[in-house]
Amino acid sequence: MTTREDPKDAMKNLVCLNSNTYHGFSLEEAVEGAHRAGIKNIELSAVRGWTEHVSPEMTDSDVAAVRRFLSDRGVRPLALGGHSNLTTEQGRDRFRRNLALGHRFGVEYVVTGTGETHGDESEIEDEGQLVEDLRVLGRAARYLELDVAIETHGANFNTGQRVRALVDKVALPNVAVAYDTGNVIFYADTQPYDDLKSSAGSVRGFHLKDKRGAPKDWDFPALGQGDLDLARFASIVESTGCTAPLSIEIEFTPDFPTDVEVVHAAVASSVRALRPFVDIS
Repeated sequence: MTTREDPKDAMKNLVCLNSNTYHGFSLEEAVEGAHRAGIKNIELSAVRGWTEHVSPEMTDSDVAAVRRFLSDRGVRPLALGGHSNLTTEQGRDRFRRNLALGHRFGVEYVVTGTGETHGDESEIEDEGQLVEDLRVLGRAARYLELDVAIETHGANFNTGQRVRALVDKVALPNVAVAYDTGNVIFYADTQPYDDLKSSAGSVRGFHLKDKRGAPKDWDFPALGQGDLDLARFASIVESTGCTAPLSIEIEFTPDFPTDVEVVHAAVASSVRALRPFVDIS
């Protein structure tokens, strides 16, 4: 992997920790990991049934307490992982509540997939209805001064090109792409290079995730320990002028770590691998 000789040449994209990296651990532990690694932004996970570090059910005092804790550790809430199934009314209602939660935390954008939160293998037959539903949700987000970022995920919208085509149909300036570098391999068997070149102009945020093994292997190690070419990725981001935040996400293997120090070490290792390409400060 190539590196940069002059740190002034490093990308200026904000670096963020996706708290889903700490699946099975507390938000406090996730914030501690970000603080130790020198990461000053966090994407708060609010995914019901998976990693729910924050939730719409939180009281105002709960939210205020978390915001104070984040501030005390020098970590800013930048984004919210509010994944919901937008093909169901229940899922759309959940996403509306996650938008309100994101507003309460003062984040800039909320991430979601389009279908089921996990697996997402169902075929979406009526894309026109999805577009209309996204317009309604996008307008609700705009009222709250939020962007919506649709993740590359699942059976239907699993590449940057496909999600870009979807958001182009929605045609709202605050509805964009959340580009997950590991997911495009896992779900679409597509490498995140040429695909990113064609969609980078619509990317609001990245889930910067490494991938190892066969496409369908659940193996997402620390950055620099898989097959993702960080130098090539960084070159594409720079050449396209994309300034979207880089949210580090490590999903390990189905045997998630049981020792939080293992996760802390993976986050720190990811920052070291990324540092030659990005201004972490």
